[in-house]
Amino acid sequence: MEFVEVFDSPGKGRGLRTIKEVWAGDVLFAEPPFASVVFDSHAASICHSCFRRQEKLQRCGQCRFAQYCDKTCQRAGWEEHKQECAAIKSYGKVPNENVRLAARILWRMDKEGSVVSDTQLTSLEELEDHIYDISEDDLKDFKVDIHNFLDYWPRSSKPHTVDNVSHILGVINCNGFMVSDQRGLQSVGVGLFPNLCLVNHDCWPNCTVILNNGKIELRALGKISPGEEVTVAYVDFLNLSEDRRRLLKQQYFFDCTCEHCINKTKDDLKLAGALVEGEKVPEETVKEMTEYSRMMLEKMEKARIEANYNEVVKICRECVEKQENVLADTHIYQLRIWSTLSEVLSYLQFFEEASTYARKMVEGYLKLYHPNNAQLGMATMRAGVTHWQAGFVEVAHGMICKAYAILMITHGPTHPITKDLEAMRMQTEMELRMFKQNEYVYHSMREAALKNQPMRMMAEPATESIKNLFRRK
Repeated sequence: MEFVEVFDSPGKGRGLRTIKEVWAGDVLFAEPPFASVVFDSHAASICHSCFRRQEKLQRCGQCRFAQYCDKTCQRAGWEEHKQECAAIKSYGKVPNENVRLAARILWRMDKEGSVVSDTQLTSLEELEDHIYDISEDDLKDFKVDIHNFLDYWPRSSKPHTVDNVSHILGVINCNGFMVSDQRGLQSVGVGLFPNLCLVNHDCWPNCTVILNNGKIELRALGKISPGEEVTVAYVDFLNLSEDRRRLLKQQYFFDCTCEHCINKTKDDLKLAGALVEGEKVPEETVKEMTEYSRMMLEKMEKARIEANYNEVVKICRECVEKQENVLADTHIYQLRIWSTLSEVLSYLQFFEEASTYARKMVEGYLKLYHPNNAQLGMATMRAGVTHWQAGFVEVAHGMICKAYAILMITHGPTHPITKDLEAMRMQTEMELRMFKQNEYVYHSMREAALKNQPMRMMAEPATESIKNLFRRK
């Protein structure tokens, strides 16, 4: 490894630290998965080899489960799928994603060992499984997975003890990493990346992780000096420190002692009340509105899951009206409402109204997130596109340029999203020049171009966005 080495991190166990100075956007390492599988919920819509989303996929003629873009993807995925294919046929049904991933890992370990390259910094046996930390309720599901694995595992394959199987399932449970689709916009699978498992958490990290062309990349968010530990955020910083610590304890079995959790940094902003004519809104009024907003978010999420988007808009509009002049623009419940409302309104093609809430959302995020945070970059990109769709080319171009600067650091120049954003940046730059030369001609040409294109619905709002690095239970 050119940039990192393993060391004992005080109070954390093993971690990674830099051995050379790195700067924002530098890739500390890139790593392919040891093994990966498509989520159960996406098994029929995602290629099981390249993880691309396709309308028409070719089904494996043997097991009738695996789906592929074409023969090229099927051949590329056959080495991983070969034993799985026979096991599914023999078992008579498809086990869940945990069992499928554990089986793929053990088949590869049986063939190649638990260290498969010179750049792999740890063996799978050395990774933590936290089996003895699992809660009683989760332990029941864990035991079911072990039982189903033993039923699924072919007799023709090398036998494994219950302890071995338990260890691999435990490692998946706390170290399984979300695998995104080819555009990086939605979680569609889970994989195991041994080197990434060594990177410890910090709520205000110095690195981020992105999936690019089938490999994860650990990218620096700023200057990191030699000997400094590299960290990533396992959970979204937009949560309150208390909620982040609870999530980390529940999922990853440790108490976060980072500076931002100990000092509750920015928690005051995340629950702040508005300033009305220089006066703070009474604390009790803010608390009442916070509780009301929490309840409305639950109603909104229920309607969203049911794809009842008109109801989502109705709930959000009602909530926004009541939150105005009560909650600050950094209040996390108000930001969540604005985020959802802008996304759903864009889907329903109410672009002008959507752009208003998208802009407010970005302005709030700028006061809370690290300036090079990937979520901030993605939100700014979305807001820029929404403003462009609404016809506000000046604001759109400014936002797209800001998003591009962030994503060049967090995603890099070769990522599909960055490439799309570069094309969008060039287009809005050209349109802006035209707009400044003759505003009337610009709007006439834009209107004519839109009329010549058939009306298309925007992509349906994703129910699973990549907010958390590692898979939730």
